[in-house]
Amino acid sequence: MAKEILTYIKLQVRAGEASPAGSIGPALGSKGVKIMDFCTQFNAQTQHQKGDILPVVMTVYKDKSFSFVVKTPPVAALIMKKLNLKKGSAQSNRDKVATISWKEIEEIACAKKPDLNTLNLESAKRMIAGTARSMGILVQK
Repeated sequence: MAKEILTYIKLQVRAGEASPAGSIGPALGSKGVKIMDFCTQFNAQTQHQKGDILPVVMTVYKDKSFSFVVKTPPVAALIMKKLNLKKGSAQSNRDKVATISWKEIEEIACAKKPDLNTLNLESAKRMIAGTARSMGILVQK
């Protein structure tokens, strides 16, 4: 028989660096989850991606146990990492901060594809390109 679900919690945590401080403690503590158990499990599971920001969807059960799924990093974070940027443009329609090629967009789309809501690679590439444009990055044809 399946456990009864109490709630879902969505977090964005740096891989390998989860600690009770910051937003994790209050989010999990208010639901009665053992914060250190989550931190140690998450850090062990994401050690190979250290430093990347990873979305986590956590399922909390009635008995205060939990399970979690680690997603791929957000598209904006993947773009910034690929282009070595600290941040996007404050005025993306006027100020361009970098240029990205379709080959780089395709690499990001392939990495992000499991978490996107499309099965078509061309659609995934257009989604990534749209995010890049909204960050003030010029997309080369």
